[in-house]
Amino acid sequence: MSVRDEREPLAPRTTSLYDYALFRHGIEPDGRVPSGGYPLPGGFPAVSRRDRLDPPAAEAAVTAALVPLLADPVIGRAAEAVHARLAPLPVPPKNVHRIVRRIIPEDRYAGRARRLARRLTRTGTHPSAVLAGLALLIRLGEPEDVPTVRALGMLREFSLAAVAVLDRIDRPAAAEAELRLRAEPPRPDPLLDAVTGGDRDAVRAALIRSTTAKPIGPPRRVAEAARLDKLLDAYPEDPDLTVAACRLLLAMTHTNQYRPEVLDYARARPVYEAVVGGAHRLAPSPDSYALLISLAQDLRSGAGAVLQWPPGRRAELIDTLGRLLAAPLWAAVPGRAAAAAHTGPGPGTDPSGHRACWMLRTGRRPFTPPAAPATFEIEVVVSDPAVRNVVETRILLGGRPLVPDLFASGGPNSPEFLLDTGRLRAGPEPREVQLAEAYCTEGCCGALYVTIRREGDMVVWDGWRGVEGKQQPPAYRCDAAAYDAEVERAENDRSWSWPARDTARLIAGGLRERPGLLAAWGCGAGGAFTAWDDPGTVELHFTYAPGTEPGVPGKGEPWLQFAWRIPDDGTPPQAQARAALERLAAQDPRTWARLCGGSKEYAEALGHAWPPEGL
Repeated sequence: MSVRDEREPLAPRTTSLYDYALFRHGIEPDGRVPSGGYPLPGGFPAVSRRDRLDPPAAEAAVTAALVPLLADPVIGRAAEAVHARLAPLPVPPKNVHRIVRRIIPEDRYAGRARRLARRLTRTGTHPSAVLAGLALLIRLGEPEDVPTVRALGMLREFSLAAVAVLDRIDRPAAAEAELRLRAEPPRPDPLLDAVTGGDRDAVRAALIRSTTAKPIGPPRRVAEAARLDKLLDAYPEDPDLTVAACRLLLAMTHTNQYRPEVLDYARARPVYEAVVGGAHRLAPSPDSYALLISLAQDLRSGAGAVLQWPPGRRAELIDTLGRLLAAPLWAAVPGRAAAAAHTGPGPGTDPSGHRACWMLRTGRRPFTPPAAPATFEIEVVVSDPAVRNVVETRILLGGRPLVPDLFASGGPNSPEFLLDTGRLRAGPEPREVQLAEAYCTEGCCGALYVTIRREGDMVVWDGWRGVEGKQQPPAYRCDAAAYDAEVERAENDRSWSWPARDTARLIAGGLRERPGLLAAWGCGAGGAFTAWDDPGTVELHFTYAPGTEPGVPGKGEPWLQFAWRIPDDGTPPQAQARAALERLAAQDPRTWARLCGGSKEYAEALGHAWPPEGL
């Protein structure tokens, strides 16, 4: 039966919401769907809070209304009954959709349920019925459903439900629908216009421009909508497109967006292959060097390393990048960038020198040979400071990075947390160690823990806690002598660091050794680190809360947080840290540090002036 055959109306003189979506699109003079989509005529039916069923009752009512009809062989009759039962229920349509998503039709009735879902989406006149059909198609949809679902996705209230269906059967269509939903009014982004119009040349041009402008949406969705892998195949010798693709890949690997998006990008491996294969066409420059060394870091120990690579292929890609960056013209780039940093500011210079120094420090670190199986490695990775100021302690077990494999809500903890404190050492007593924390904090989305214990001549990692998305991993065992040597090496290796980071580390260590420095002023240390907006500046946070324990407020007691920024003055880190600690000993830091937390009421209660512009 054809699509048109199944679209007879459910009742005379009614218009399906699918036909309404096609009509609205058909009358657009330029054929564009507006940002966010078209509004549903009349919106969702109102359901008063007084009449609305509570969640358990709503689930029972929707399930009872729908499940018996999934086995009805007469699809038209079943669709009519779904409308008759769902429309009067005091359940918001969005809730109907959530409930139906959890319903799994019996295998023997899957074909009937699929046909019912198609009838509801193509001829449905009530939002609850259409959303029920879309919910069923999330599990049962097939490629032939794409046109119908895309059309319904043009209606604002159905957009997210349509994206969920398309994600299973047509990722580019899903990405296009989501980007349209996110696009800022009044007009969609040029990239979205090009994708919608199917103009490959325009998509290429817009994609190249979009990677240097404000992003239209999540990088994975941009890559999917643009069909990035096919685009790279169509323009294999275009260095600008290779750069744009590399930027998108790296944006997908960031851990500051919870789960790295590259892990959900089905075409990630072909894009990595194309980018590495086209890297030799790039002109040797600081930007290109930073991109390629960041890509190597990712393939070596980041999210890209846990993709399902054929044996040895990831090492081959890293080796290709390593040989390219070792060539004379490329190898000279960091030195030229460092020299330019001292001649700026000016076009193409790096006035602060941080990026040039990062390139020099990183050097050949990503190109060390992959570890042999059953080995334990610690790799401290510093991100490109021109993109993000992040330092991660990446643990590799058998050459495979641990955190992106087990935890999807944030990146590995810092070396100051794991290495400077000796947390990774295997002592006589078992010790639980936090390896990673959710980007939003542990209290919100959790953290990854392991228990480290010594067992004879072996070190054992087990007792995993906070693992996401898979079964508990088995215990990991490592020769104790090799383990101790690797931990000691990592603790003593500061080649990845820079002066301001060393200053922050020394200040933090000094405050641990001399807690009375801040306690004398009723304060407690909150941390010393390099500032997010300037890796050359140390930022010391401390809390003022008078009480039985300095810096620790009692329940309901007032507290204030302060931040002291210490720019790098060019003197040795030891001298800068010593000067900072001496100042803390001699002067009340609340008199010069910036108030950055608490409330106006707390400030007044503690005798401080709240900033006129707020925080």
